[in-house]
Amino acid sequence: MKRVLSCIQPTGHIHFGNYFGAINNWVSLQEQYKCIYGVVDYHAMTHVYKHEKLRATSWELIFNLMATGIKHENLFIQSLVPEHAELCWIFNCFTSYGQLTRMTQFKDKSGKQTEADFVSAGLLDYPVLQAADILIYRADYVPIGKDQVQHLELTRNIAQRFNTQLGKEFFVMPEPLLTEIPKVQSTADPLRKMSKSAGEKHFINVFDDESRIRKQIKSAVTDAGDTPSDTMSPGVENLFSLLKASEQFDAHTALTADYESGSLKYSDLKAAVADGLVALNQRFRQNRATINADKKQIKSQIKQSSHEIRKIAQETIKEVKDMCGLMNVRF
Repeated sequence: MKRVLSCIQPTGHIHFGNYFGAINNWVSLQEQYKCIYGVVDYHAMTHVYKHEKLRATSWELIFNLMATGIKHENLFIQSLVPEHAELCWIFNCFTSYGQLTRMTQFKDKSGKQTEADFVSAGLLDYPVLQAADILIYRADYVPIGKDQVQHLELTRNIAQRFNTQLGKEFFVMPEPLLTEIPKVQSTADPLRKMSKSAGEKHFINVFDDESRIRKQIKSAVTDAGDTPSDTMSPGVENLFSLLKASEQFDAHTALTADYESGSLKYSDLKAAVADGLVALNQRFRQNRATINADKKQIKSQIKQSSHEIRKIAQETIKEVKDMCGLMNVRF
C-alpha cells in the first residue's frame, strides 16, 4: 500500500473547522493507504507556548483524534521519535537560508511580531523539520490544502537536492493529496476562518455540549450585508457548507431548492445544520467517554505505536548517515 503522512500540532481541542478540513479526510484515508499521523510537539515550540501544559495537551489531542476515528496504530508523538530532529539538522545543510526567508508563513508570522517579541530560529527553520517529518517515512502522499503547497515544494526541493548531491535516488518525491476540503468559516464572522485564536465565538468544539452547539448555530450570521441580491451571502454559504460536510445530504438538497426558489427560512437551515453537527458530536462524545475510562491503556498503546513507527525513522536515518559519511549508533 502507498504511504500517507500527515501531522497536527498539539492544540488539544478540535473544532469543526479542524475536523472537516483535515481529520475527517484522515479517517477515510485509513481505508485506502498505510497512514502515519503525528502529533508534532516539537513544532509547538516554535512560538510562545506553555511548556508545563505541552505534554498534557499532546495527550488530549491524541485522545480526541482517536475519538473522531483515527486508529491508534497509525498515531505517533513526534518527541518519541527523536530521529525527526536529527534528520532536520542534516536537511538544514541541504537547504538555503534564502529559501526559508521566502516562505510565506514565516513572513506572515514574523511580520506580526512587535520589536519586543522574540522570533525564534525555530520559526524560520520549522519547514525543514516539516520536510524531515515527511521524508523520514518515505511518504508517497501528503494530504494538504492549497495554502500548504509551498511547504511541500520545499520538501521536494530538499529531497531532490539530497538525492542529487549524494548521487542516489534515495528519497521518494512526495505528492500532494489534494482532496475536496470544505471551507469552514466562523459562524460569528463568515469572512474569517473558524479558528481558536480568534476567540470562543469563532469556533465550535466538536466535543462541546449539545446546547452550546445549537446556540452558536442559532446565532450564526446570515445577513447578506454588501452581498448582491442574486448572490448567496458568506454566512448562508458557510451554513450550507457545514450542512454538506456533516453529510446531511437530503436536507442539503431540499434547503438548496428552497434557497433557489426564494422560500428558504434561515431558521430551518440553522436547525438542519445544528442537527448534523450534534449527530457527529454525540458519536464523538461517546467514543471519548470510552477512552476516558481507559486512558492508561490508551497511552500505552500510543507509546507502542510510536515505537513501531520509529523503526521506520531509525532505518531511514541509518541509511542517510551512511550516505553522508556520519557515524551510526547501533540500535
